[in-house]
Amino acid sequence: MKRTNKFGMFLLAGVLATSAWGQATAKAKDEAKPAADKAQSEPTSVAGPDYIIGADDVLHISVWKEPDLTETLPVRPDGKISLPLLNDVVAAGLTPTQLADAITTKLKKFISDPRVTVVVTAMNSQKIYILGEVVKPGSTILQPNMTVLQALASAGFTQFANTKGIYLLRNENGKQQKIPVHYRALIKGESVEQNIILKPGDTIVVP
Repeated sequence: MKRTNKFGMFLLAGVLATSAWGQATAKAKDEAKPAADKAQSEPTSVAGPDYIIGADDVLHISVWKEPDLTETLPVRPDGKISLPLLNDVVAAGLTPTQLADAITTKLKKFISDPRVTVVVTAMNSQKIYILGEVVKPGSTILQPNMTVLQALASAGFTQFANTKGIYLLRNENGKQQKIPVHYRALIKGESVEQNIILKPGDTIVVP
């Protein structure tokens, strides 16, 4: 009888310990979940701190402890964005930090000590153009550090493309430059210094 009682008490203690451990584990998971969800929901910037915002860019604007003022929205063709309380705010021509400062100043009329963060989630204003004998002519979103070869690869050549005559048109200080692109040398790994990193507004022509 004593052995049975001891066994029962031992079994009960084991059940209680397991239950307590399970509750502690569940509590830890519940506490960690909001932090994990917050980390997943935080957008990542695709632009550097000196990036100049332009029309069609997508911005994530967050105000600390003010979820109703947190928005993800595109910059309109007129260069402005619309925010709660503030209506239209000029965004084009500013860096993310400058825009955050401008919004902060405006929000001080409504909120005590606003803390604003601006993140560029899509750089749609940065475009290049590929014309001529390519499969996909027209404008292309300029990706960070995109080179001439990468742009040509994304556009593809038609069967009539003259790869010996490819050139790049670039505006520098108000003047247009014509820069030859030695495609065949580049794909052989030669003249790699001519695999130019593209700038917004560059035009590649494939005759």
